[in-house]
Amino acid sequence: MKIVGFEVDGSARLGVVEGDRVIDLQAADAKAPADLAEWLRRGDLSTIADLAKRAPANARRPLAGLKFTLPVTNPGKIVCLGLNYLDHVKEGPQKDNIPKFQSIFFRMRSSLVPHMHPLMRPQKSIQFDYEGELVVIIGKRAKHLTLANATDCVAGYACGMEGSIREYQRHTTQWGMGKNFDETGSVGPWMVTADELPKGGKGLKIETRLNGKTMQSSNTDLFMFPVAESLVYLTEGITLEPGDILFTGTPSGVGHARKPEPVWMKAGDTAEVDIQGIGTLRNTIEDEKL
Repeated sequence: MKIVGFEVDGSARLGVVEGDRVIDLQAADAKAPADLAEWLRRGDLSTIADLAKRAPANARRPLAGLKFTLPVTNPGKIVCLGLNYLDHVKEGPQKDNIPKFQSIFFRMRSSLVPHMHPLMRPQKSIQFDYEGELVVIIGKRAKHLTLANATDCVAGYACGMEGSIREYQRHTTQWGMGKNFDETGSVGPWMVTADELPKGGKGLKIETRLNGKTMQSSNTDLFMFPVAESLVYLTEGITLEPGDILFTGTPSGVGHARKPEPVWMKAGDTAEVDIQGIGTLRNTIEDEKL
């Protein structure tokens, strides 16, 4: 099941994608929550499927032209893994320091936009780099997970663009500033429920394209720290809650490592992250305005 967030006349909605149409859950039941996190806190996504099945014909609207919102409107935590593909480690400044543990950092909600919303290249730097990633959406409260049960807390998966301002990322050993410029990353186009994909999102082809040209092409089988291992590590100290999201790291081919010269995203570009079984997240690039 593909669950999508969108907006109609300034009002948040939630829907189920069915071919080229979306079943508007609020049109089917005015009391239905418009935030996926609320459904996840209630603990049963099958209720969404049941509501979609009995929705009247007038609850269906075209997918084309939809004004998308994030799959989870306001995630409580946005956790990110760095250096999770060996080939990406080897193309960067950490090539002689292969990580033994997950590199954890965090993004703020203000740094993320949805599918089809422009990403903003900031005024302060031209070094706006792309990073296509698999995103994990947490479905239930989790602490002290084990490898045997770790993926049981996963509600589903989405595509992520973990846009980075490299100049600011390199200012210190802490990456937070370069990873949190306003509206530089995205998640979408929807969440695909975990039952429709391999456990832990394994074996999925992932590509990033810039203006139609493939810049990154890899497979989630190449994670250094698979989803289950990362969830176990995180929950040794952090309680994950319904609606939290996890960016799982990017493969090689990022802009800063391009030869003979780096490739930076600029106004007028279109960035796409395409993940097998999920779909394509698409954003144009604009310059930040005063």
